Amino acid sequence: MTYDLIIIGGGPIGMACAIEAKKAGLSYIVLEKGVLVNSIYNFPTNMTFFSTSNLLEIGGVPFIAHNDKPTRREALEYFRRVQESWGLRIQLYTEVLSMKRNGANYLLHTSKGDYEGRHVVVATGFYDTPRLLNVPGEELKKVKHFYDDPHPYVDQKVVVVGAANSACDVALETYYKGAEVTMVIREQEIYPKVKYWIRPNIENRIKEGSIKAYFNSRIVEIRPSEVVLDTPEGERIIANDFVLAMTGYMPNFKLFEQLGLPISDDEDKTPLHNPETLETPLPGVYVAGVINAGLQTSKLFIENTRVHAQIILAHMVSKDSVSA
Repeated sequence: MTYDLIIIGGGPIGMACAIEAKKAGLSYIVLEKGVLVNSIYNFPTNMTFFSTSNLLEIGGVPFIAHNDKPTRREALEYFRRVQESWGLRIQLYTEVLSMKRNGANYLLHTSKGDYEGRHVVVATGFYDTPRLLNVPGEELKKVKHFYDDPHPYVDQKVVVVGAANSACDVALETYYKGAEVTMVIREQEIYPKVKYWIRPNIENRIKEGSIKAYFNSRIVEIRPSEVVLDTPEGERIIANDFVLAMTGYMPNFKLFEQLGLPISDDEDKTPLHNPETLETPLPGVYVAGVINAGLQTSKLFIENTRVHAQIILAHMVSKDSVSA
């Protein structure tokens, strides 16, 4: 079967594209390498969204949360209901490995066989690919780039790397569960845009000495029972059980290469695309969601990329009408 549209990525924006395709009467399939809304599933267990629930809504399905800002658990249930309400065709646990032209169509090779489509939307997000520290010892099992729950760190010596929302959340959660927390921060202060209800808390814990913080510092080596820091006062070696590297995430550029998607040569490494239609230099291939900002991962979110689905499907349908 040749689909009108193949969507890579079963997150909120990929689902929004599927909804628009269904509304337009097009044949489509969503290919997702993990679970439904895989990125949200991998968020910390106790995470609360910064956005309000109405800003996360897609497909006209109301998002009712217990509080103004929904939790991860509520978001998972909401997007499951969206999938169920629209009867979206989503092929889970199906990793796309490559893409090539097949005449006027595209042939996608996946971990579960081949799929052919006339158009392709890439909406893979960025949360699956962490920014690495690139230091010796980062491959040790004690180093975590994804955080789920504070319980494993009870009574442990924990180093948290970073100073943005995730790092501050993790430092506070593990501290309140009894961990001995040290923060290693490249800058001279906590990130100024940390959530307004978190920043005073983390700054006060640092000020009173409950959480140790090394500013203008970085990890230079990770060892089984300690870490080596480069600080303004010179080298420091501290005892350590776990390193939680909350250094952010980035798009999967390796996948872009496998798909043949061209990337800009500027420092942001944005996928090349027409900002008005979201079509890439590959005819009929579009990019949607947060990946459109490349490494500027704090620029785009669910709430300001939901419209991508409508933009893409409107362009697809109008282009097909002209060619017909």
